[in-house]
Amino acid sequence: MSASSKSSLFSLSRNSEVYEDQWLVGTGPSASLDPNHPPELQLAERLDCDTSGLMIITKSHKVAAELVRAFTDHKVSKTYIARCIGSAPKWERITVKSGHGRSRFGVWRGYAASDVGRTLPGGSMVRDMETLFELLSVNGQGSYKEPSEFKKDEANVVVVEEKTVVDGDARKDEVLVRARPRSGRTHQIRSHCQYLGISIRGDVKYEGVYEWKGATYDGHELHAESLSLEHPVTGLPVMFRAPVPSWASQALQH
Repeated sequence: MSASSKSSLFSLSRNSEVYEDQWLVGTGPSASLDPNHPPELQLAERLDCDTSGLMIITKSHKVAAELVRAFTDHKVSKTYIARCIGSAPKWERITVKSGHGRSRFGVWRGYAASDVGRTLPGGSMVRDMETLFELLSVNGQGSYKEPSEFKKDEANVVVVEEKTVVDGDARKDEVLVRARPRSGRTHQIRSHCQYLGISIRGDVKYEGVYEWKGATYDGHELHAESLSLEHPVTGLPVMFRAPVPSWASQALQH
């Protein structure tokens, strides 16, 4: 079995495997699995197209069901790293709360927090989504910090009630952030980065720049960095980590 991407950002390597036991496989930016693995391999969750980083693969249907339950019950903690373009944030940590659902055209989008629970055309419902952000660097000034649990600062919570207006003439900086989604909605981090005025580089769907300083980007720079949970069989706490991508390392160079 192998994993592939339409983007040139990724390569395949057996070395991408970061963890394996008799029940689980943890893979990094991309994966190539031994064909002798059991036939019940299942992805515990999926990443957006062109999002790199950590994925968990189960080796049995029973373990897969346990992991799905853990994700549904919000017992899994994940962190992502994103390289964004926009005005340098004035915050070091911030929490964004909003609604999430499909528009009348079937496109995923953010809604006002007050819309949570409202029924949309087509019968779906606006659900809540919440993301905690941590600023890592601006224009290469900063340092990489190990992912750790950080508590929400109630004094620095943004509740989305209307679309933000971004000043197109404002200074554009390169911003590296860590995101910790409290809910697992489609395009959650990408949508909230757009709201904060720091769209992810290459993410044209959410107003990210396609061209920057003479270079073009054929995929967005979002990386699933870590995943923490109780092991679905042993019950022991485990954390999986994927290697930091080269674009994140470059963003931290002074």
